[in-house]
Amino acid sequence: MPSHTGDRPRGLLLDFGGVLTTPIADATEAFCLREGLAPDAFLNVISTDPVGRELYTSLERGLISQAEWNARTAPLLSVDATDLLGRVLAGLRPEPTLIDAAQAAHRAGVRVGILSNSLGSTPYDPYAGYELDTRYDPVVLSGHHGTRKPEPPIYATALGLMGLPADACVFVDDSARNLAPARDLGMAVVLDADPSDTVTRLEELLGLPLR
Repeated sequence: MPSHTGDRPRGLLLDFGGVLTTPIADATEAFCLREGLAPDAFLNVISTDPVGRELYTSLERGLISQAEWNARTAPLLSVDATDLLGRVLAGLRPEPTLIDAAQAAHRAGVRVGILSNSLGSTPYDPYAGYELDTRYDPVVLSGHHGTRKPEPPIYATALGLMGLPADACVFVDDSARNLAPARDLGMAVVLDADPSDTVTRLEELLGLPLR
């Protein structure tokens, strides 16, 4: 229970990829299999290969364009660079359970925002069709702010745009490492591993029916 007044949270911050979408790992594995790569080849390049990790971090911070990332990451995977990110994420689909729950919370008066590490929008726009600008209150994408999760400044930026104190907000992410800074600031946090379980937890925290 938040400590600001003992009331229920009045704000909900959601990650995008893997929360409002189907799991990113499923999409990247499908890409690898289509390209004849090991199932974890893409995730290894962006997380353990030092060059690949730095390129991906630079993309999330908005320091390089998606086109540059495509061109420089493709050789690390030995694949064609053409619309690389679009091909990697081609299997992503909207996750209706979380999308519908977010809109139910919004209709009930909860401020609902997005806090996501971004990957650019050209030539591939991962946000197309999700109506982020009209369905959510603040939309905080890392590439617009020069910082990324789990770096603390982006959480403070999101809270400022929400117009709420940390202890009045819930943050949902599919990565445990991204939850720690939010928890440190005083937010309630939910690790999204299963959409139905996540909605159940949000209903408990917000005190609202969300289905």
